[in-house]
Amino acid sequence: MKKLFFKPESLTDTDHKYCSGCGHGIVHRLVAEVIDELGIREKTIGIAPVGCAVFAYDYWNFDVTEASHGRPPAVATGIKRFLPDRVVFTYQGDGDLAAIGMAETIHAANRGENITVIFINNAIYGMTTGQMAPTSLLGMKTTTSPFGRDAKLAGYPIRVGELLATLEGTTYLARCAVDSAKHVLEAKKAIKKAFEVQLAEKGYSLVEILSQCPPNWKMSVPESLEYVRKEMMTQFPLGVIKDKTKV
Repeated sequence: MKKLFFKPESLTDTDHKYCSGCGHGIVHRLVAEVIDELGIREKTIGIAPVGCAVFAYDYWNFDVTEASHGRPPAVATGIKRFLPDRVVFTYQGDGDLAAIGMAETIHAANRGENITVIFINNAIYGMTTGQMAPTSLLGMKTTTSPFGRDAKLAGYPIRVGELLATLEGTTYLARCAVDSAKHVLEAKKAIKKAFEVQLAEKGYSLVEILSQCPPNWKMSVPESLEYVRKEMMTQFPLGVIKDKTKV
């Protein structure tokens, strides 16, 4: 009988610590599947920062190093420049990438660093009990915006992909989601393309993935999936934002 399902070699046997309904575990598997399919496990180096992403090195069966909050692009730049034959990627949440690390993100992208970025956007600070993030939607209630995000006080949600698309150094930018089987497959395709861009030495790539965070959103898992579909996808439309490889 043909075996149709198996655990990727790039995943460990460690039980994950993520909350029920969280999208991190799904994305971890997608990254692992892509790395196995591309045959690059022995030369891949991941960078995980502070936040929910910090657990990543427990689950991936390849080299992963930790960076200070917001600093993965700087660490990735140093590793990639010193070891250009390695496949280097960062795995970051929205608080890390779009708040504390926005300057690092902008300048690494603008330089066209030949790295891959996996960006998890759940519109909130997950690990630290649910503070407002740069990607939190207008009206979204968090521990630091208990009456809902107000544009007059906190500005508007930042669309990272569209912002980076204005920079000459970016090559491939896409936004996906993990709320359904269809979107999970699309996310895997985008992640694979991002790694292929790096392997072809074509520069900076980023895949933004909309992910649910039921506990901090104060929702059930089904409710959080509907929130991704009806609210987040309206603010953050899915699709390829920029692809210079087709030019």
